[in-house]
Amino acid sequence: MAQTTPARKSAVTKPAPTKAPQPATTASNKAVVTTSKPTTAPAGRKLPPTVPKTTAARPRPALPTNLNSADQNTRYQNGKVLLDQGRYDLAMQELAPLTPPAARFERGAEAAYLYSVAATRAKKWAEAEQMLNLIRTEYGKWENLPEALFLQAQVSFEQGEPANALQVLEQIPNKTLAAEQDAIKATYLARVQDKALFQNLLQRYPKDAALGRAYADKLIAGGWYTEADKLVLEQLVQDFSLDRARYSAIPQAQKKAIYRVAVLLPFEFNDPSWEKVRRNQFVTDLYAGLLLAQDSLQREGRPVQLFAYDTGADTIQLKQVLALPELAGMDMIIGPIYKSGSKLLARYAQQHQIITINPLSQDGNLTISNNWHYLFEPSMATQAQVAAQYAFRTFSGRTAAVLHEDTSDDLAFAQAYKTAYEALGGKVQVLRRLNSNLEESLAASFTGIDLTTLGHLVVASDNRKAGAFTLKHLQTQAAQLPLITYGSWLENPSVSPSRLDARDVYLIHRKYIDPTNFGVRRFRQLYVQRNNLPPSVFAHSGFELLYYFGHQLHQHGPAFQQGLATSGPISGSLFQGIGYPNGAHDNQYVPLIKLERLEVEVQNPVGSR
Repeated sequence: MAQTTPARKSAVTKPAPTKAPQPATTASNKAVVTTSKPTTAPAGRKLPPTVPKTTAARPRPALPTNLNSADQNTRYQNGKVLLDQGRYDLAMQELAPLTPPAARFERGAEAAYLYSVAATRAKKWAEAEQMLNLIRTEYGKWENLPEALFLQAQVSFEQGEPANALQVLEQIPNKTLAAEQDAIKATYLARVQDKALFQNLLQRYPKDAALGRAYADKLIAGGWYTEADKLVLEQLVQDFSLDRARYSAIPQAQKKAIYRVAVLLPFEFNDPSWEKVRRNQFVTDLYAGLLLAQDSLQREGRPVQLFAYDTGADTIQLKQVLALPELAGMDMIIGPIYKSGSKLLARYAQQHQIITINPLSQDGNLTISNNWHYLFEPSMATQAQVAAQYAFRTFSGRTAAVLHEDTSDDLAFAQAYKTAYEALGGKVQVLRRLNSNLEESLAASFTGIDLTTLGHLVVASDNRKAGAFTLKHLQTQAAQLPLITYGSWLENPSVSPSRLDARDVYLIHRKYIDPTNFGVRRFRQLYVQRNNLPPSVFAHSGFELLYYFGHQLHQHGPAFQQGLATSGPISGSLFQGIGYPNGAHDNQYVPLIKLERLEVEVQNPVGSR
């Protein structure tokens, strides 16, 4: 099974101690200065009629009974069925023997294309590219060749090769997939962070309107504009009939060469005991991730300067820090950890108009009517809304039962889920609280619920007893309905992965990390080199937070609210996605994962509906 991150409420369960970075050695409130990929189709993109749209059938569909058949037509149909089921590796195995011309299969080109689609959905870019090259060389007269070229361009974009992607798109006949080409260019060119590369692309493709528009957008909103770009921007406006009013509004003010970021965390250096160090390890890990992000930003020419403050475990020390005059001169603030301190800092952010990022809270109430306070995490309400929208869109039934623990977070999740699901047209027939620590409460929570007649079940609980009891009850009633719950069930020793795999269990795993991702592997390597131990989920969070918002500072300046609001969720460097579109103040991307053949599959990758 793919590696997963610690449980959902891991800020409470501390990881084992590591060698602590030393963010401060002076007085507790003294600052320490330290310097130093998406779906296989962009939004709106449709697959050709020969490719079945991947949707999850309920109950979980069975595998075709005649896999590896000697009959070519049977293998072809199996491949289409498996692709439709989301079993991409098996689809590739069925289709591969049909693709070479030597197989003499009359639909060899279609089989090769379906293989490529399965490979891209499995994020196996090398395999997809190899098969798409086969289509171009061996099936050059195939009527759907433009679709294959389009997919190959997307594979190149995903592999960080925009020059290759544009070269392939140029080979598509004029006016074929024109709107789709503009959409894919807009999606992927917006992710290019290298100005010199963009300039080279413009030299190679001076008449590409989508490329020119993307570069103009980078100049005015990406922090790239200098006085030397004035004539270039004017030429782009003329050549591609761009809106002169929009592209003349160059954001000059507030741009800096280096940005000052305050980090307010409860390091608690006044208590060096082993017990305190162990309990506080997650704070040290979070800061260690921030330091690595600072190094990465420095190498990219987007430096930030970190100032670490020990806020202690109570509000008294935090208030002392907030009283320091130097804090009002910061460009951004990260912290704190505990809820009482979060409310204080949220008010400070609003009063002093300094954007503040809370690294761990999921309390959306902290950001209400506060344009200067953001949550790095998705709030409980956002997690519920994303899950409800996915359920309504994916599951065949339109009824649900929602059970939740008697905690404020779980109650907020359950109520938000009911509101969101019923707003779409579904019906939550049961909304019931439970106490998993009491056997009688667990039993009572399921009393009177006929699970065989429901569309799906939601269990908002991290309690280990809830997982085992729920799966046992489903088995007792012989119920095959989908189940939505928290990602912490993956770390529940009472629930084996095979039991989750055997059912349609969808896990809300906001910090799922794909261990095969290049950025994740590179981060782990750098972290181990510096700290001699592998990174915890908090170290990953620290890196992702500063790396993402450090870029926002350099692109838009310290007041980057508008920049966030106009950019949709994107793939994170380490996590699956991050984004604050339409003025949101908590992360709007929430991964939903599922075990398939004991491998984790993200059901709603960035860019999917």
